[in-house]
Amino acid sequence: MKTNSDFFSGRRLLIVTKHQKEEVIAPLLEEALGVTCFVSKDFDTDSLGTFSGEIARKDDALTTLRKKCLEGMQSEGFDLAIATEGSFGNHPTVFFAPANDELIMLVDQKNNLEIVERVLSMDTNFDSSEIHTKEELKAFLDKVQFPSHAVIMKNTAENWTKIYKGITDYDSVEKIYDEIVVSSNSCFIETDMRAMFNPTRIRIIKEVSLKLIKKAQSVCPECLFPGFGVVGAEAGLLCSSCSMPTRSTSAHIYQCQLCNYKSRVLYPNGKKTEDPMYCDFCNPSKHD
Repeated sequence: MKTNSDFFSGRRLLIVTKHQKEEVIAPLLEEALGVTCFVSKDFDTDSLGTFSGEIARKDDALTTLRKKCLEGMQSEGFDLAIATEGSFGNHPTVFFAPANDELIMLVDQKNNLEIVERVLSMDTNFDSSEIHTKEELKAFLDKVQFPSHAVIMKNTAENWTKIYKGITDYDSVEKIYDEIVVSSNSCFIETDMRAMFNPTRIRIIKEVSLKLIKKAQSVCPECLFPGFGVVGAEAGLLCSSCSMPTRSTSAHIYQCQLCNYKSRVLYPNGKKTEDPMYCDFCNPSKHD
């Protein structure tokens, strides 16, 4: 594939974060894209929402991520920025499984370019619980990989009058627990999902950063503009038994953001036919 290795080389890149994500993002981007990374100092990303809930996220994750990049650039005086936005909750297709949905965006105002990538992973310690006893407290801490992964403690799930974040030692946990239960008879505890307090999330941020780098290095075959990536998918992979089209992906559509050149790549998942169990004709009950 054609490359344009100098597109980002020598430029200043702002990493919009207050949670030390630059420790994993900066080395990867500086090596792969030739940029010099800086960390936002004036812009407070928590103004767009906090994991602990005292500041609600007003927009969807992608809109919030775009705001983070644009407002960070405006505040700090950059034309090239990158940021991530994590969402935590139930996996969209695997019942009762927690998931980390991590988005990353590179915004280049100089060239009117926006590159987005995503990793949806069940590799997360995301959890919360209302605790009534020291035994329950210990069980929760063991489950969420404490103390390598920090926790947050407060009176109740929706009460932020007293909230303690970034707790990473047992003495502090017990002291805070004793303080809270005196008045509340219970304590609400949750995992601290901020990057600098959650090594598991840092691994996902590294994974999604590498995906973004790969996309940034993928250029349009016609004009060499970076970010040449998948914009859509076509269903219709043929059933291996009856040869009828299934709902499974048969092709990916790539498109350039600059010249709009498109290409169609067949069989992106490495198979030319689908198992009959996913066929509406061979196995109609599967989709009732």
